[in-house]
Order: sequence, then structure tokens, then C-alpha cells
Amino acid sequence: QVQLVESGGGLVQPGGSLRLSCTASGIIFSIYNMGWYRQAPGKQRELVAGIRSGGRANYADSVKGRFTISTDNAKNTVYLQMNSLKPEDTAVYFCNAESEVSYWGKGTLVTVSS
Repeated sequence: QVQLVESGGGLVQPGGSLRLSCTASGIIFSIYNMGWYRQAPGKQRELVAGIRSGGRANYADSVKGRFTISTDNAKNTVYLQMNSLKPEDTAVYFCNAESEVSYWGKGTLVTVSS
């Protein structure tokens, strides 16, 4: 059974930082392309950052220079380091693993507010 479990969300002030983690089980982690998506209230889910199995990363324009995606294959974990957070980053953040099929976590809420 495939599981993606996110953690690390919470309430942070503007300008602050958070690190999200997503640990996968039931898949061969190293062959999957991993991604972080987010969905704000009333908006569609959007890609925040992705990292291919070979290590190449891509980012949404809105987070470039502030967010960093990385993986630890030994821990089957993908991270999203989020710095200089803004209120518009408030959303539920979802982890995604994609190869021939796509798997999703249940999400973790990030709230950026003073």
C-alpha cells in the first residue's frame, strides 16, 4: 500500500520559514518524480516545486528564490524548505509522487499571518 505522509505545516509570520517533509512508503522512491503542490481556498491546486528522479528541480515563478525542494533517498523523503514566506503562500500543501501512476498525500496546512 502506497502512503505519502506530509508534516511540518503550521502558522508562521510573514518573512518566516518552514520546512515541509513528505515520507513515502510502498514505492521505489528513487525512480519517482516528486512534487509539492498547494491549494489555497477557492483556488485550483498548483505546482509549487518538482524534482525529477535524476535530481533536476523546477519551481513556480512565485516561489523561485524562496523555496527549495530536495530529496533524501535513504529516508524516502522529499522536503520543501520555504523561506521569506508571504501571506499569499497560505494553502494546503500536498506531496505528489509520479511515475507510471500518481500518488498524493493528504496535505498539510501552511498559514502565513501576523
